[in-house]
Amino acid sequence: MSRREASTASLLATVWPYARPEAWALALALAVTPLVAGLQLAQPWLLRKAIDEHVVPGQAQGLGGLAGAYLAVVAGAYLLQVAYTMSLSFAGSRTILRLRSALFRHLLGLSQRYLDGQPTGRLMTRVTSDVEALGDAITAGAITLVLDALVVVGVLVAMALLDPGLTLVALLLAPPLLFAVDRVRRVLRRLFVEVRDAVAAVNAFMAERIDGVEVIQLQGAEALAAAGFDQRNARLRGVTSRSNVFESLLFSMVDGFGSVVAGVLLWVAAGALGQALGLDGSLLAPVSAGTVVAFVDYLDRLFVPLREASNKVAILQRAVAGLVKITELLAEGEPAPTDGAPLGEVRGHLVLRDVRFAYRPGLPDVLQGVDLEVQPGQVVALVGATGSGKTTITRLLDRSYDGYRGSITLDGRELSSLRVADLRRRVAAVRQDQQIFSEDLAFNVGLGNPGISPQAMDEATRLVHADRTVQALGWTHMLRERGADLSVGEGQLLTFARTMAHDPDLILLDEATASIDSLTEALVQDALQRIFTRKTVIVVAHRLSTVQAADRIFVLDAGRVVEAGRHEELLALGGRYAALARAGEGVLGG
Repeated sequence: MSRREASTASLLATVWPYARPEAWALALALAVTPLVAGLQLAQPWLLRKAIDEHVVPGQAQGLGGLAGAYLAVVAGAYLLQVAYTMSLSFAGSRTILRLRSALFRHLLGLSQRYLDGQPTGRLMTRVTSDVEALGDAITAGAITLVLDALVVVGVLVAMALLDPGLTLVALLLAPPLLFAVDRVRRVLRRLFVEVRDAVAAVNAFMAERIDGVEVIQLQGAEALAAAGFDQRNARLRGVTSRSNVFESLLFSMVDGFGSVVAGVLLWVAAGALGQALGLDGSLLAPVSAGTVVAFVDYLDRLFVPLREASNKVAILQRAVAGLVKITELLAEGEPAPTDGAPLGEVRGHLVLRDVRFAYRPGLPDVLQGVDLEVQPGQVVALVGATGSGKTTITRLLDRSYDGYRGSITLDGRELSSLRVADLRRRVAAVRQDQQIFSEDLAFNVGLGNPGISPQAMDEATRLVHADRTVQALGWTHMLRERGADLSVGEGQLLTFARTMAHDPDLILLDEATASIDSLTEALVQDALQRIFTRKTVIVVAHRLSTVQAADRIFVLDAGRVVEAGRHEELLALGGRYAALARAGEGVLGG
């Protein structure tokens, strides 16, 4: 059975581990529920007694005591309702806090392969609005239906004790309403799933276009982007409107049906129905004034929870729709591997033998039998045209992607057998696309790691010439999103400093100088020379100035190593590397 087809009960059961610590608050709400229901049911009964025994016969003695009892019952019901509501609100907010935190941690633990295939906006929808819908169900939906059910059952029992005939008439009128409510509920569940899908699509599209707004503006594609957004927004409006129609239908059916039943019962109570049908007998005999008032009051209390239940059913359907998406993420998200053998200090001896890799099953191999070796302390450069497999190799080496075939060993140990957390402490990567967080400079270098001292961060920034940025802005300067207040070069130097502050043994530089101006490149080249003398480095670069200092250069083409040697050797060979160097005039490949 798919998640979409799973029962509401089984879906809600997945929330229980996150609600268990607040079980006491839920238990308190459940314990108070019958007391609230009982006090609500006592009010019409006291009202009937006051009318029939005191008001109608004009007997004032004892009426004050009944009035005081009525007020005490109303006050007690109010106070218990407050305790009930506060318990549910506390349990709901804590549960949602815990679930949202668990979802965020789950996202952080997913594999890069899975995350690359998921729009960011869709994942954000799962953690925000879908979880919020679930919180509404806890505080205003699920357990409140228990109170409503108790009230409904209690009202029916009280009505039966007051007048079995009137109660029978009410029950005979109920089946059509129950059938209609069930049909509408089923439609609402389907529509709310569609709403969640549509919201996720709008968020994903908007997040992607805002992220790339500069490209859209430069290409004059604003109208096309707006049309694409309008298309998705129209779908959201359509499914939301349909769900609103059925929500309104559900509410109006219950409300209208309650008025019809009240009219019928008043007719019956007056004996009109018996006279119209020519019937006689106690079943349809007129009743006392107090009974009529109490019966109408009970009837109102019967249809209030039924009327509110329509809204609560809608809340639950939204929650179930959101929970379907949440459980899909928890079940289908591909987690990053966490097991493996521990890894201590790394010398940096890497060997790749006949390594093959495809990004997804069924797709062609991006790497088609790569063989290369990196000795400890060496600086190795990977060059080649765009799509030759350079970046893929670095992503395999830090295990951003798993599933390679062949063999990759680090200091004689198979890479796939090592614990990922240990590996990433010893192997660091600097990607082509720099990642700057909307935090202060200190966080962007140390990432909040308490094991990195301020002295280590100072040393790292000095090493890569990022200390000028620190001196100009200060460690506590809050950077704008994606480092918008930094130049490209300053941002790249900060990522270098981040890598060196974590003191890895093996560094992967992926296109790290591709977007740096010539002045900054001179600083970077000096920093790289210092790094080269301290670490084992694999550098993917297009600039000759970056790769000339490499101890060994591997030239890739279509997922294979076609040449290997030093810069001068490969130029003299007159092969692929020489052709790239001549064609690029200082820039290698794409």
